[in-house]
Amino acid sequence: MRTISTISLLICCLANVSCGGGGGSGSSPKPPSSAAVSSSVATTSSQSSSPASSSAATSSAAISQALIKINQIGFKPNSQKWAVIPAVAATTFRVINKSDNSTALTGNLSAAATWVPAQESVKLADFSAITTAGSYELQVDGVEKAAEFTVSDNAYEALNAGAVKAFYFNRASTELLEAHAGVYKRAAGHMGDKVYIHASAKSALRPEGSVIAAPKGWYDAGDYNLYVVNSGISTYTLLAAYESFGDYFKHQHLNIPESDDDVPDLLNEIRWNLEWMLAMQDPNDGGVYHKLTSKNFSGFVMPANDISDRYVVQKTTAAALNFAATLAAASRVYAGYETQFPGFSATLLTAAKTAYDWAKANPRIYYTQPADISTGTYGDGDVSDEFMWAAAELYITTKIDSYYTDVNLANLTPDVPWWGGVKTLGLFSLARHSAELTAVAETAIIKTKLDNLATTIVNKGSSSAYGVAISTGDFNWGSNSGILNHAWVLLEAYQRDKSKTAYLNAAQSLLDYVVGRNPTDYSFVTGFGKKTPQNIHHRPSGADGIPGAIPGFLAGGANAGQEDKSSCSKPYPSTLAAKSYLDEECSYASNEIAINWNAPLVYVSAALQVLTE
Repeated sequence: MRTISTISLLICCLANVSCGGGGGSGSSPKPPSSAAVSSSVATTSSQSSSPASSSAATSSAAISQALIKINQIGFKPNSQKWAVIPAVAATTFRVINKSDNSTALTGNLSAAATWVPAQESVKLADFSAITTAGSYELQVDGVEKAAEFTVSDNAYEALNAGAVKAFYFNRASTELLEAHAGVYKRAAGHMGDKVYIHASAKSALRPEGSVIAAPKGWYDAGDYNLYVVNSGISTYTLLAAYESFGDYFKHQHLNIPESDDDVPDLLNEIRWNLEWMLAMQDPNDGGVYHKLTSKNFSGFVMPANDISDRYVVQKTTAAALNFAATLAAASRVYAGYETQFPGFSATLLTAAKTAYDWAKANPRIYYTQPADISTGTYGDGDVSDEFMWAAAELYITTKIDSYYTDVNLANLTPDVPWWGGVKTLGLFSLARHSAELTAVAETAIIKTKLDNLATTIVNKGSSSAYGVAISTGDFNWGSNSGILNHAWVLLEAYQRDKSKTAYLNAAQSLLDYVVGRNPTDYSFVTGFGKKTPQNIHHRPSGADGIPGAIPGFLAGGANAGQEDKSSCSKPYPSTLAAKSYLDEECSYASNEIAINWNAPLVYVSAALQVLTE
């Protein structure tokens, strides 16, 4: 089997970046409970952690075998640096500089406390005082194995490049050449040149069975279907990363087919999906099809071997609004590349306006799964949040005040975003562009609403034995994306007020969690870390005959629901929420990947690379 270090080196070579640091969907991804932050916060103090007690204590023999849980990618010199330590008797830790075996730091451990989601009694080590680049080892008496970590100026560059490159690996309608994909080269599949109008999507001008072209786009998750609703938040998150950290992405080289042009690779990758989204709009009325799909999920075959018929299914209000919001945001970004893409920005904006008008004329057309279709639904029976988001993006791009009126800011109660709860995305954009808005915008209220949400998240983590803003209710389908979306909120708020370093530190802890500081000891990003998922629920990874997983994908993570346990011959290792993760291909409920999960990984890793000075 290919070693982890080899995979990490491979993705660095494929993306032409310098490596720093250490080392099918059974149904649509489920909404994270963190979408209702206020409700989960109410129970944080009682559920997140508690003083260690005899009932939760672990035997000294078991503790000695437990691992120190640490970010396996590494740290920037001035970042917060924490590790989770088993609740041994020791009260201090030491950090050894591996270059000369000298003691670089000694410090006190926190008091032991129990983290309820994992039923673990643990202590925290704060070694943030290590600011010199190098390789180190964290040691604690009574813990048999020390934890290695690195400190470097480019700590998250390779991780970020891998997370973006994963979108290239999930492109539809194209061959992946060895020059760009290395051993993950594959033949083209799902060309999109013959897509049928499903009965649910028929109209007078496009009757059932008529053929349209809808090529390109990204496969949504571990399956080969494409969904406008989930494309919305995914594409917007990448656009938000570019709007926030454009200078960083302008210098990133990913070794994709478009890398030699004078457009940032991130924008080239986003454009691949935007062109598919444009094809999902009916040019006759402005409505947008909900998804492009086969009638059933394919088996674990490569794209070229899935030759089932493909359909566009039902126009919906949610699809139209996600489309409108995303394309309105994209229009202002690509306006800066008019020479390279003549007319593209204008095309995006016109399509966004038309889709928004269609949605206002058809405000309650919700997705209903046809009897002959069994793929993911992304159903949403409340699109008030989508209306807010689309109106906000159109207002920012056009400066037309009537769109701002449609936002109805007074009734906007922000929460952590997910694909079915997107109103906070509009708040992000309004805050990011507050200096450019018209006089009608309530900029002070915008900032206050975002700040209040971020403060709630910080408070949620303050009583956590693991030092993270995560409680038992957050461990559901795609929990890692919910965790990173918490971090995204914090980082958007931090950029509005950089005196709020608690926001930056709390975001760092959440990334730390995803890449190793968690009860499973996994870095959940394939190929990045010392222990990463090898058997993700992802058809190309499962069917390509190459041991291990295609690198750069974020696994869904621990899921207390374990909805797939009857599909797997191997049981989950635990029934505890934070340990309900199974690195098996069968585990679509904990080990699938999805574009809306990778997108916040892109944002958060870029933000911490750029903002941690």
